[in-house]
Amino acid sequence: MAEFDGPWKESLDVYFESFLRLCFPAVHREIDWKHGYQPLDKELQKLCPQGEMGRRGVDKLMRVWRNSGAEEWILVHIEVQSQKTSNFPERMFIYHYRVLDRYNRKVVSLAVLGDDQVNWRPSRYRHELCGCELTLRFPIVKLLDYAGRTEELERSANPFATMVLAHLKSQETKDDPPNRYTWKFRLVRGLYEKGWGKDRVRSLFRIVDWVLDLPSELEERLSEQLSQFEEDKQMSYVTSIERLALEKSRKEGREEGREEGREEGLREGIRSVLEIRFGTDAAAMMTHLRHLSCAAVLEKVLQAAKTVDRPEDLAAIWEVESEGEREDT
Repeated sequence: MAEFDGPWKESLDVYFESFLRLCFPAVHREIDWKHGYQPLDKELQKLCPQGEMGRRGVDKLMRVWRNSGAEEWILVHIEVQSQKTSNFPERMFIYHYRVLDRYNRKVVSLAVLGDDQVNWRPSRYRHELCGCELTLRFPIVKLLDYAGRTEELERSANPFATMVLAHLKSQETKDDPPNRYTWKFRLVRGLYEKGWGKDRVRSLFRIVDWVLDLPSELEERLSEQLSQFEEDKQMSYVTSIERLALEKSRKEGREEGREEGREEGLREGIRSVLEIRFGTDAAAMMTHLRHLSCAAVLEKVLQAAKTVDRPEDLAAIWEVESEGEREDT
């Protein structure tokens, strides 16, 4: 099964304005984008601890300013749910009222339904007892509704259209690796054809790569095809992404029989992920990479690097894993 939570979290952080413009245009028009937006995810996690209501999807909380002429900021709460679950409306309500109670500010709760059940469209929580009634209605977007708009999404200048299309094609090709390969290359090629800058291409490639995972032999073939494509276009954008560097080093390590080749590939992968996600903020963590030599630990750190909120959170992970390796030996 494809991993959606990590890519959605990263996409919303980077392309929040584009997300609302594509999926919730009425909400987008209410916001004064000159003020930007402020993520409040850590505050949301404190209000709604993980595990309190079972496994949850992606939840985001953003502070924005209204486009009403008044100096007023409000909160936008977003839930991305990739699987049908019975308690979703209740969860939307609980998060909504906790945010409202904590900040005493107007809250807009939005739901993105990324599951594969066409008729599952929860948009209301209602509780009634003895004449006392409480109702929360929240706007939703059903990603399956975009399934017939592939060409429109491909042509779109909105970068978030790439995330939506990658999500849909991941579901559509979950049991068809050759077709997934075709779509993955098609989406990446489209990033170049839009004329976007290097940073945006790298960022969106990372998301496509994450969502449309492939068997190792197809990944290697894709790497070769992308390298040839970049050479023909005289652009070197995505071949420095962590997956390609990792696959190349792994391959070299296998061919030459050197375990250090694999380890260096993993270190390069971690370094690339940190640079892309955190930029200069990750510099301190990168100095620790040269001290990590266990491939098993490096594999786990690479996976964690894709989802941690801060680069320094990796330190605790590799300390625990390294200690476990020492105990095993």
